[in-house]
This record gives sequence, structure tokens and C-alpha cells, in this order.
Amino acid sequence: MIEIFSISHKNWEGNLFSLMVMNRMIDKKASTKEHRKFAVDLFNLTWSFLDKKERTREEDDKMVHAAHASRYHWGEIGTPLEFERGEWQISRVYSVLKRSEPALYHARRCLEICKENSIKDFDIAFAYEAMARAHTLAGNRTECEKYLQRAKEAADQIKKKEDKDYFLSELKTIIC
Repeated sequence: MIEIFSISHKNWEGNLFSLMVMNRMIDKKASTKEHRKFAVDLFNLTWSFLDKKERTREEDDKMVHAAHASRYHWGEIGTPLEFERGEWQISRVYSVLKRSEPALYHARRCLEICKENSIKDFDIAFAYEAMARAHTLAGNRTECEKYLQRAKEAADQIKKKEDKDYFLSELKTIIC
């Protein structure tokens, strides 16, 4: 087996774990349980970066890679619900990094998956939120306003009060 990364590489967090994961993936296909663990852990890692007030460039890069890697693992074993949530998270990452083109792409994918699979409640509301946020970033005021209105309408369908309250607090951060 070829060693892809050196364990002494200074800028790689979790070197040993990463090597073990890569070796496992190269040696044979990961199990459903492994894909699920990687997807969840990487999703949570992405959130830990999103929650930071300040990040280094390296942390920004890791955040992007973790979000995509999480979505990859969900793509191997998940359902459309996990697919759209992964696309939403990737869109949010790119929005935070002020990268409009990939933010729009992943927001669109999130919305498409929701519509194709009749995914409702806060997931469809957040798909509209992602579209509004990405359009704001791209300078598309009319599109932002359109999706912000759809997000507000979708908020009325959110069943749990705490989910609805959280969603509405997120909507307040979008200024078209």
C-alpha cells in the first residue's frame, strides 16, 4: 500500500485517524456503519467551524472539505433527507465564506432534493433560506426577496415551536 500522507504533516488534524480512514477506504469498501459515523462526525466538525467567530484560512479549507466529505458519506448510505441537509450545510459554508457561485449551486441542489422527494417542515423552509442567503451574496435582490418570502411561508408549516423559532431567527440574518 502507498502511504498517501505522512503522519508528521504539521497542518493535518487527526493524522492517524485520517490515515486509518483512507487505508480502510482503499483496502475495501467502507461499511454502512462506517459511512454513517464519518458522515455524522464530519457534519458536526463542519458545525464546529461554522460556530467559530474567527477562523484561519486553513480552518476555512477544512470546513469546506469536511462539509463535502460528510455529504459524500451520506451519499453512499443515506436518504434524500440526509442528502438535502448535506447540500444545505455545504451552501451555508460557502455563504459564510462569501462564495456565491458554489453557495447557489448547493442551495439549488438542496431545494431540488426537497421538491423531488416531498420533503417538508423545516427542511423545505431551510432550502428556501439557503436560496435567499445565496442570492443575497450574489447581489440578486429580486431573487433573494422571492426566496425569503417563500421561506417565511414555509415557516408557517414548521410543526415544532423550537424549530420554527430557530428558523425565524436565522431568517432575520438575511438582508436582501
